[in-house]
Amino acid sequence: MAESTVAFRYAKSLIDLAQEKNKVEEVYKDMAFFRQTVNKNRELMLALKSPILRHDKKLNILRAIFEERVSPLSFTIFNIITKKHREGIMDSIADEFIRQYNDLKGIQKAQVTTTLPLTDELRRQFIDIVAKATGKSVELEEKVEPKLIGGYVLRVGDRQVDASIRSQLNELRLNFLN
Repeated sequence: MAESTVAFRYAKSLIDLAQEKNKVEEVYKDMAFFRQTVNKNRELMLALKSPILRHDKKLNILRAIFEERVSPLSFTIFNIITKKHREGIMDSIADEFIRQYNDLKGIQKAQVTTTLPLTDELRRQFIDIVAKATGKSVELEEKVEPKLIGGYVLRVGDRQVDASIRSQLNELRLNFLN
């Protein structure tokens, strides 16, 4: 079965359980903490994905890092995932849980990349554009990338608007070559 399908099922079960126990916010914070931890520590995710390490060792690693820092409900899920030999996709499960949480709360994540930091007015305009298009409240992530030369790249889910000077120059170059 595809990793994304398995991750979706575990995340769906976890969000349903968290809703039943009125612990959705707590579990969301735990999943965000897990995601942040594995993003900062590549070796941890490599250890969890390793076919050489035994599952009890992986559970001991998770226990040492997370047992005291996450809710008992979240750690129980970590335990179940490890016993089912799915610890290698825990990052995907956490990502999917966060995505489902955002859907549940009506939050749309968007990312804008510009050559300079956004002003408050531009930030508000981007948030308004995305909110109008999706009908959801928006969490805007900002990135600065001088290589764009000018303009912006806006990503919302799997859609992208590339209004950068770099992309326009590349398009012109392709037109001249053809």
